[in-house]
Amino acid sequence: MTHTPPNPKDPANTGPTPSTGAPTPATPPGTAPTPGPQPPTRDAAPGASPRAEGPASVPPAHAAAPPPGTAPGTPGAAPGTSHPAGPTATPAAGTAPGTGHPTPGGAPTPPVHAAATGTPGPADATAPAGPGGALPTASGEPAALPRTTAGGTSPRDLWTRARGFLVALAVLLAAGLGLAALNSGARHGYLDPRSADPYGSRAVAELLGTRGVTTRVVTTAEEAADAAGPDTTLLVTDPDRLGETQLRDIRSAIDLSGGRTVLLAPSALSLPALAPGTRTPDDSAAPDTNLDPGSTCTLPAATTAGRAATGGGLRYTTGTPGATGCYPSAGHPTLLVLPTGIRGGDTVLLGSEGIFLNKTLAKEGNASLALQLLGSRPHLVWYLPSLADANPDAEGAGEEQDFLDLIPAGWSWALLQLFLAAAVAALWRAHRLGPLVTERLPVLIRASEATEGRARLYRKAGARDRAATVLRAATRERLAALVGVPATRAHDPATLVPAVAARLTAGRPPQDPDTLLFGTTPTTDAALIALADHLDALEREVRTS
Repeated sequence: MTHTPPNPKDPANTGPTPSTGAPTPATPPGTAPTPGPQPPTRDAAPGASPRAEGPASVPPAHAAAPPPGTAPGTPGAAPGTSHPAGPTATPAAGTAPGTGHPTPGGAPTPPVHAAATGTPGPADATAPAGPGGALPTASGEPAALPRTTAGGTSPRDLWTRARGFLVALAVLLAAGLGLAALNSGARHGYLDPRSADPYGSRAVAELLGTRGVTTRVVTTAEEAADAAGPDTTLLVTDPDRLGETQLRDIRSAIDLSGGRTVLLAPSALSLPALAPGTRTPDDSAAPDTNLDPGSTCTLPAATTAGRAATGGGLRYTTGTPGATGCYPSAGHPTLLVLPTGIRGGDTVLLGSEGIFLNKTLAKEGNASLALQLLGSRPHLVWYLPSLADANPDAEGAGEEQDFLDLIPAGWSWALLQLFLAAAVAALWRAHRLGPLVTERLPVLIRASEATEGRARLYRKAGARDRAATVLRAATRERLAALVGVPATRAHDPATLVPAVAARLTAGRPPQDPDTLLFGTTPTTDAALIALADHLDALEREVRTS
């Protein structure tokens, strides 16, 4: 039985023809013969090289190396075959190595070929690009593009670098806000009955509360005058800060309430309005802090308490009949009790507030004296003058304060500790506490790219002088090594120029070496380029001489 070759132009011949096992004719040279049926081929266009028949929907695959079995010396396949000239796919299962023909017993799979010439057909297509333009690999998955840092720092990198600092800052802010919120109701000012600070007065208020005395805090003179009465003790913590209107309100309460009014350290600013006929002998403070009641003191509260911290402040003298003075210092009392017009009412002038402070309440007879002075009535009105009640002429009211005066007590030490912590952190994070360490760069840049980049920077800045200086300095160093001039004298024209001129060919020097190596700065870009060319020519002349 003879075998008739199929007509390649006959559309009916699209499948394999029966074979008796005889060798198939027209096998291209350089291709290993393969037993078994050959894949059908057809011409896509006149003059085109044969192309393998296969489904157009199968994308061609690429591989980095030619398949095994390909004839040596050819980039893809032997001349005359239908294999592409470029990289070919790895043979599938059931395909003979080096060809796209099926092996006996294997399922016929469409070979992947590309036309060498002719009009592109359905199977004549390049490999489809993957996401982002990446080419697919032999397995069909897109190859990942290399990452570079040439595009700058991304927002994600900035977040990665700064998130530790931001988290620490957020924790500090949250802790500060939490502490401020927790202590906002417990921390108050000087002589405040709600303050537990050393200079607060919460201790005496608590002791009065255990004795049944109620304490009410007011911040205006009007509220203080309205609350005063025969069963009330009015304590004015800073009478010198009051204005004229506020002084009149307090004086009205003293004269009409019939209760007790305690004035802490009133001076010449408030004494004429609150205690007429009383004055301070001088503005100097009493030399002693803890004083005895004195032999002339008839006040039961003082004689019971004994020695107390009433000194260290102001002293008083008065001509008011019925006044009682106790705890004298240098002949003048520091505690003075003045009677008022209404029976049962009195005014107490106390030159120092030490007996009411938390830090000194438990010393000497301070607690006893404080409780008896403030606890003689069932109600206590504690007047803390506000800024609205302040006298603009009072001491310190019109003074300008600097930034440090506005910082609360204790914050200066906290700022110092924070500064020391920041300095220690800076030393800890410093990178140059020792010798420099060579590190591998994440991206390698060719020397030509670095040179081109620097040249662009010079051009953008118009730094022709700097560029010319760099070119000439580098040329001088290379020429000095060529002519035997020491490196330390490479930039000395008296040494380098004669040595270079001696190496030049007589009669045709490229240009005066002195002008080239130590000349003026080029004024234009064209002159700078010409200088670079002349320097190259001079160096070539010296090298070849």
